[in-house]
This record gives sequence, structure tokens and C-alpha cells, in this order.
Amino acid sequence: MAFLDIESSLTGRRWIGPDVETERATDAMMQGTALPRSVCQVLTRRGVPAAEAEAFLSPRLRDLLPDPRSLRDMQTASARFLEAVRKRQRIAVFADYDVDGGSSAALLIVWLREMGLASTLYIPNRIDEGYGPNVPAMTQLAAAHDLIICVDCGTLSHEAIAAAKDADVIVLDHHLGGETLPPALAIVNPNRQDESGDIGYLCAAGVVFLMLVETARQMREANMPPGPDLMGLLDLVALATVADVAPLIGANRALVRQGLSVMARRERPGLVALSDVSRMDSAPSSYHLGFLLGPRVNAGGRIGKADLGARLLATDSAPEAEALAEQLDKLNTERRDIESAVRAAAMEQAEERGLDAPLVWAAGEGWHPGVVGIVASRLKDAANRPAIVIGLDGDEGKGSGRSVAGVDLGAAIQRLAAEGLLIKGGGHKMAAGLTVARDRLPEAMERLSDLLARQGAGTAGPADLRLDGVLMPKAVTIELIEQIEQAGPFGAGASAPRFALPDLQVKHARRIGESHLKLSLGDGMGGTLDAIAFGAFDTSLGQSMVEHGGARFHVAGRLEVNIWRGRKTPQLRLDDAAPSQSASSSR
Repeated sequence: MAFLDIESSLTGRRWIGPDVETERATDAMMQGTALPRSVCQVLTRRGVPAAEAEAFLSPRLRDLLPDPRSLRDMQTASARFLEAVRKRQRIAVFADYDVDGGSSAALLIVWLREMGLASTLYIPNRIDEGYGPNVPAMTQLAAAHDLIICVDCGTLSHEAIAAAKDADVIVLDHHLGGETLPPALAIVNPNRQDESGDIGYLCAAGVVFLMLVETARQMREANMPPGPDLMGLLDLVALATVADVAPLIGANRALVRQGLSVMARRERPGLVALSDVSRMDSAPSSYHLGFLLGPRVNAGGRIGKADLGARLLATDSAPEAEALAEQLDKLNTERRDIESAVRAAAMEQAEERGLDAPLVWAAGEGWHPGVVGIVASRLKDAANRPAIVIGLDGDEGKGSGRSVAGVDLGAAIQRLAAEGLLIKGGGHKMAAGLTVARDRLPEAMERLSDLLARQGAGTAGPADLRLDGVLMPKAVTIELIEQIEQAGPFGAGASAPRFALPDLQVKHARRIGESHLKLSLGDGMGGTLDAIAFGAFDTSLGQSMVEHGGARFHVAGRLEVNIWRGRKTPQLRLDDAAPSQSASSSR
């Protein structure tokens, strides 16, 4: 039975609450701990046993960080890296143009700088060079350097790495590997086919961090002086992990928790400048990393100069950081305008094809390759299906895709490339990129749809809204919200807790900005709660709440602390609502 009898809400979703077994586990945890019921509900939904509740709320990195040597080629990679440092050799860092690539590059650049060694940063232009190492760039870098480190790319770059014959090449990556590997000195990747996959959830920055941990161990074994403080680099790892939508499980959870603490100290000029230009007015959270900082770092690689984000994250100069942050903020605004136009056209095209197919896709002439990934994510969210969006230019199309839980898009894209239907393609389970010949586009999308259908794509209806429990407005306090946040960080693989608040009246509701909704809710017994719903007018939610006509609603969303002019108040991040009268009458 649907939670609160909500089979179809104002956004068309069914509400799913905790089952009987989860409620029993919650009761048992409450008896064995001093935690509030709502916190226990969050923990039991995540499968945390009562005996491990306290440890889960205070994760320690040393308990969760995997042994770097568990990864193939790790010792070789760290030894060669350390050799280059000791011999003061010339090192180049070749990185992807997204947040993970930029953060990974910054980790190495900052570490090397603290060791007194400068390095060369190279990030390919998305439009002119495409993703990953290419033959001209690698040939040029190899002629001028002793060691090239490819981060967040390289696992499938056979020809380009072979061209770098005048230098050693190390690959630190997390994208799916093929049956054969490029001729690099070392390829450290938890998603190589000969790896167990146990830590395949790491992003590239997580892999780079593990290499630095192994390097520190080798330095101790060689009785060398201690190197840079690795814990102080975790703000970069946290940013990459969240922005790359890596699952916040296992070591990632501890890396992000510790990284947020480091970021709160405001010691890295680039992140300080970026936080200020983003108008962050509270301690950093995973939300800030994913929705404020990440998009701005990405903006350079999407529509500006590819290396802006990495330079911002790596700089130790406050004036340079401020200038770069301002530039990225402007590019992000421009990116949003471009995205809006492509999104509208792609959605119209996808709707004409039908949003109930195993694959939702759209392709358009001249669509900017820097925004197709974001638009694919929007289509995926709208249809609850894997989505591909492609920009066509000449005889080719370059696209990006996003997937849903349980459907491995990267593997399907790789198979398509192996079958010759794509010029190239790769990625991981939840995201992938591709290049396709224009005349083979329909055939390729039909085949991809078939491969995804075999994985179960296309069988689901609108995504259910999963809720952790029920609260009344008076129970929502700053203290409770802060206790719930201790179960985080929340994001991919660890969805934010959401609660239902039943039978509330809309006291005030108004539209803010283009599509957002601000409202005040009350239970009629003195309990009130402010709420905000971003993008509410993109669905029927916003208009229905504004034109409520005195109706009462069951509402659902995430609890958060709102800070305005130094004053903290509880707030509901409204995700959904349903008229309570209709719910009652349906019983």
C-alpha cells in the first residue's frame, strides 16, 4: 500500500514509506540507543545495525580507507612517481576537463608544489580534441617530459599512450576498462576488468588520493622526510566525489565527511573564492559541492577554456583565485542559458519519440557538446529512463548519457563501440560519452535501446518517492536536523532522508525567480514550518500550491537549516505534495 495512500501525487509519484520490518528495526535501535526516532529511521533504511549506529554516525577514514596496494599497478605507479620527485624530473599531468579531472590534477599539482617541484598541466579542449589523451598532445608532452600522469582518463587510450614513447605514462582512472589495456607503465583503476570491483565506486580523485597515500608509505619505508599533509587535500577529493556523482558509500562517505571539514576551514584560495562568488552563507555540505561549486568548476570545460577549473583548484594565489572564480561564475551563467535552449528542444524531441521506451534520446544540429550531459540528466530525471543527448556537427555527433539505478550504461556503450556502431564510446555505470557517425545514429540508438531493455530499462513507471517516516511541524528543530545530517553525507547511492508531514494548510505561497516556490505551512495547532521548492513551476506542483483554494496537503521533502542574516531556522526542501482530502476520501 502507498504511504499515506498517495498513489499519484501532484508530480505523479507514488509515496513509499518504511515497511514493517524497517519499523521493527527502528524500534529496536531506539531501545538500544539514545537517538531520536527519525534518526533511527534513516539509519535502518540504510541497513545500519543498531550495534553499529554510533560508529556509522562518526565514520573514521582510517577504518574505511582501502589499502592502496589492493589495486593492481599501484606500487609501480607510486614508485615511479616518487622516483620522478627524487630525481627532479619533468612531470606532466593530463586531465579530463570536468570536476573530477580538475580536482585530480590539482591534487597532484599541489602535492608536487609542496615538494618543491613544478609540473605541467594539460587539459584537452572538449570541442577540438574531445575526451581523453590524443596522439598529438601525448607526442608533444612526451618530447618535453619524463613522466606523464593521465588522471580521470586514459584507460581506453591505446593509440595515444603508445605515441608517448619518449616518456613513461601512468594512468589513474576509474572509467570502465576494456579487455586489453594501453601500453602504459602503470594503469591504476578499480574498474579494470581484472580488478574485483570492490572499490569501483571511487572517482578518479579518490584513486589519485590512494596513490599519494601509497607514495607516503614508500617515503616512510625509504626513511625520507614526511611529505605534504594528505588530510589537508581531502577538500579536493570531496568536491570531485560529489560532483562526479560517485556513490557516497564505504570510503567515499568518510572522504567526503572529512573533506567537508577541511573545506570549512577556508584554507584553499580557489575554493574560498568559488564559495564566495557562489554566495555560500553556511558551512559547506554535499549539496553545495554538487549544485553550487561543481557546476562552476565544470563551466570552464563545458563552454570556456578547459583548464580554468583545474587552475582555480590548484592555485595558491588569492588574487588569481578570485579572478578565475569570477570568470567561471560568468561562464556558468552563460552555460545555463545555452542549456535551457537545448533542453527545451531535446525534451520536445524526446516526447515525440515517447518517454516510456527503454532509452530516451534526442539529437540536434549544433547542440553545444558542453551541455549535452546536463540535458541528458534532465531527460533521465523526467522519464526515469537512461537518456542520451547528442550534438550533431558535420558527419558526426558527440553525445553524453546518464543512467538510472540498476542499468549499466557504460557497459552498453562500450559494447556498441566494440560492435562498430559507434566511432568511440566509454564511461561508467551511471554516465557515458560517445561519438557516432550521423548516418548510423538511428541504428546505434535502436541497438542501444535493445541492450538497455535487456537490463530492465523501460519497465519502471515514474520514480517512486521513498520516505523515511512522518513528522509534525513542531518536531522539526535545528537540533533534530543536525542529528539527521550526522547520518550523511547524502547524495548518489545515499539518498537524502525525506519525511512526510501530513494534512497541512498552506498559510502563504508565492513564486520566486523563474520557477521556484516559497511557502509557509501550518498544522492548525500552532505548528508551522517554512518550505521552499526549487523548480516547482516546472511541474504542476507550484501552481497547485499557489492556487490551493484553502485545501490541505500532505507534503514531503528534506529537512534543512536555513540561514538568513545570521539567523538559523528549520526549513523543508519540498519535493512533493498531494491533497489530503483526496487521500482521505480514497480510503
